[in-house]
Amino acid sequence: MDKDKKILLWLIAGSRGGLNRALILKYIISNPSNANRISLATGIEYKTVQHHLNILEKNGLLIAVGDKYGKTYFPSDLLDRNINSFNEICNNMGLDNNEFKTE
Repeated sequence: MDKDKKILLWLIAGSRGGLNRALILKYIISNPSNANRISLATGIEYKTVQHHLNILEKNGLLIAVGDKYGKTYFPSDLLDRNINSFNEICNNMGLDNNEFKTE
């Protein structure tokens, strides 16, 4: 197993908060957004979203553009390269196709 897949497994399937991180990533992949919009769409508390966004950004799965409340998160090249592994992990967790709230 390569290093990138190990990072994904640890962050998503192997640690506390992995389900929330998976939901956040699934939303950002199709809807690059700021923390507030992610919170509204996923139903995850705003402060919890901020916490997980920090973890995902520090581990190279997200990139952020802008600052403060307008900071928008996008999938990183690392996540793009490993999207099949990410989807496989999510499928194994029962997160096939989630419907998110839209404004």
